[in-house]
Amino acid sequence: MNFLMIDGHGDPNKEKSYQEAVETLFSLSYTLKFAVKKEKWIDYSVFPLEGLWWVKDMRQFTTDDKASWDWTMMIAQPEAIHEEWIESAKEQVLKKKSDLGAIEKVRFEVYSEGLSVQLMHIGPYSAEGPNVARIHSYIHENGYEISEKHHEIYLSDVRRSAPEKLKTVIRQPICLV
Repeated sequence: MNFLMIDGHGDPNKEKSYQEAVETLFSLSYTLKFAVKKEKWIDYSVFPLEGLWWVKDMRQFTTDDKASWDWTMMIAQPEAIHEEWIESAKEQVLKKKSDLGAIEKVRFEVYSEGLSVQLMHIGPYSAEGPNVARIHSYIHENGYEISEKHHEIYLSDVRRSAPEKLKTVIRQPICLV
């Protein structure tokens, strides 16, 4: 699938660059949605925010030390979206929100993911740790190893959902040992 992506580093709860990345991705995604609807008469829902999270040695990845995390935040785009649409959308967004410095970091890229273990986490992001550990245990107990970055898909809008009702797909790509 094609994605708008922005890379960053650090604790998402503390880094201003994280909030700017998320705001930029949603601003561009909604601008593209309305442009496609106007130009091509195609209507669609903006896809959920997704995040790739990693540390240098993924065997050491935990939810405890978020300051050492690298991340890529991303939102999938429908096939109707092409590079020239994105450049136009960037210009439109900057007319409304000139302070979005993260817009220069946006890239449009294909992302594919192979075999993965996943589960649905219901609850606050801060309570994901046991489920991440559960996935890692399953991976190792079944003869696999972690092969790529930790992947989360945020199905709930954090601004509109109570923390205990947030739904997050937690994915971990794997390969055979």
